[in-house]
Amino acid sequence: MTPDRPFLGVTLMLGFCILAPLGDSIAKLLGPVVPLSVLLAIRFGVQAALLAPICRALNVRVLPPRPLFRLIVLRTGLHIAGVGLMFTSLRFLPLADAIAIAFVMPFILLLLGKVFLSEQVGPRRIKACAVGFAGTLMVIQPSFVDVGAAALLPLGVAVAFAFFMLTTRKLAKEIDAVPLQAFSGLLATALLLLATFATGDWRALAGFDAHTWALLGLIGIVGTVAHLLMTWSLRFAPSATLAPMQYLEIPVATLFGWLIFSDLPGPLASAGIMVTIAAGLYIIWHEGREMRPAPPAV
Repeated sequence: MTPDRPFLGVTLMLGFCILAPLGDSIAKLLGPVVPLSVLLAIRFGVQAALLAPICRALNVRVLPPRPLFRLIVLRTGLHIAGVGLMFTSLRFLPLADAIAIAFVMPFILLLLGKVFLSEQVGPRRIKACAVGFAGTLMVIQPSFVDVGAAALLPLGVAVAFAFFMLTTRKLAKEIDAVPLQAFSGLLATALLLLATFATGDWRALAGFDAHTWALLGLIGIVGTVAHLLMTWSLRFAPSATLAPMQYLEIPVATLFGWLIFSDLPGPLASAGIMVTIAAGLYIIWHEGREMRPAPPAV
């Protein structure tokens, strides 16, 4: 078992918070021209192509131990569901709005961490995440008026990724991130290739230009590195500590949305995002105080 190192875990999660919105931005660019099953198959296919050879070179076994197999299959299914729902929501919603709505996830994760992993969840964390959840509802309201039920898709993302992070936390103590992500990539790619052939979506490949192929390769690389960082972070810190950190994805997504799509949230959504960020930053500040060593006794 790997001992917790909270500062390292928080640093790795910060890298994830920067790369994950970048990957979502690329998915939003590709959404109008690439079928979802093809986009997901290539996203996970690049992950497998990058990590399986690394495992081979390091003489690390890709096939997981039998006791962990079912949990890894479950994690892979949750990963596909979460990414697929997010990519679908981005066809309807601005980037920052979709990510902000999905940030009911840390609130769910805190409760799951307490119930399933017996992690310590103090009243400050619960109160701050409840405030963040209220901010999320402020973002949902105008989005629901604009696009209808599609505004609720990020809630599905939140549920899928809450369970995904919970299973990752259990696995990260037992298996390194590289073989875990390599096997998950291989399994997801096999399942998604079946889906592309079943739906006939594979025919769209013939119409892709060089720019589309470059973006497809990039989304696979960014997604792979991002989730490696996230998996490593959960190896070194409890999910209850890391969950509020992910609120930092929201300002990063807002920046990418403005730079790439000229999208900015409306007044109510902006207020909700600020409430959500404030709740997350409060938790980070509180965690930082707990990580500092106590002053020596005089």
